[in-house]
Amino acid sequence: MRSRQIAVGDQAWTVRIDGPESRHSVLLLPGADDVPDVYDQVCARLHTSDLRTFALESIEGLDPDRLTAILDELGLPWVHIAGCGSGAVLAWQACARGFGRFQSLVVADHGHPAVPGADGTVLDATTGPVEVPTTLLVTKNLPRSVADTSGRFVYGEFRVVEVDVADVAAEAGHELATEIVLRTSFW
Repeated sequence: MRSRQIAVGDQAWTVRIDGPESRHSVLLLPGADDVPDVYDQVCARLHTSDLRTFALESIEGLDPDRLTAILDELGLPWVHIAGCGSGAVLAWQACARGFGRFQSLVVADHGHPAVPGADGTVLDATTGPVEVPTTLLVTKNLPRSVADTSGRFVYGEFRVVEVDVADVAAEAGHELATEIVLRTSFW
């Protein structure tokens, strides 16, 4: 796996790049406490499906505008995006603000930021709807009711998949990879 440092403003992020040259690229956003190689097994599975992967090692200090700048620097005009934990929140926000930039969205552990979470807290009421096919993985940390309510903010095909784990990236990478592959296929 090749790593590349990309600076935007006064900060830099490391992106791990691997997989076959393909017309389908997947951007993976980790949670706040995830280790840099959290998506390595997911990426290996995606590579066997002819997908090129771009996995950020950290999203600390990243917002949708800076994420778009990173995509520009990588030469990625159109990508599939996936995220877990706080990476899911950033993925929702990026898709809501980046119409035409994202082909699909796969998220785990967080519903849409404008929907009250399990504790009743709304993370970001200003996040608008997304207009891409979306899959939301429900975990032990995300009640099904939050996932179902998130569907109001998806103007496209919406799927909810339940997995009986607390951390999808660490415990159910095979399921995450499967959902990403399903979203990248137009069959």
